[in-house]
Amino acid sequence: MVDGLDNVIFVVEDRPEDGSLDLLGLYDGLALTERGHYGMGDLPDRIIVYREPHLHACESMDELRDEVHTTLVHEIAHFYGIDDDRLHELGWA
Repeated sequence: MVDGLDNVIFVVEDRPEDGSLDLLGLYDGLALTERGHYGMGDLPDRIIVYREPHLHACESMDELRDEVHTTLVHEIAHFYGIDDDRLHELGWA
């Protein structure tokens, strides 16, 4: 478990709504840095991993495992308020 990762669900879907194979994952929620009051009754944020784009992008099980790991780190970082520019700097984008 990741400390502080609260009220988040992880979902695997086949593809993004537009059917593309370009998007590997998505954070659907409000980053911790943007929240005012957050508590009981709020729906959980979602971290979505897209199965088919991962399979399309990877040629081996090891490559797939690494790519899913990178996608999860990237989307969890968005939960904490880290943007794409910073993720690029850190090598997670």
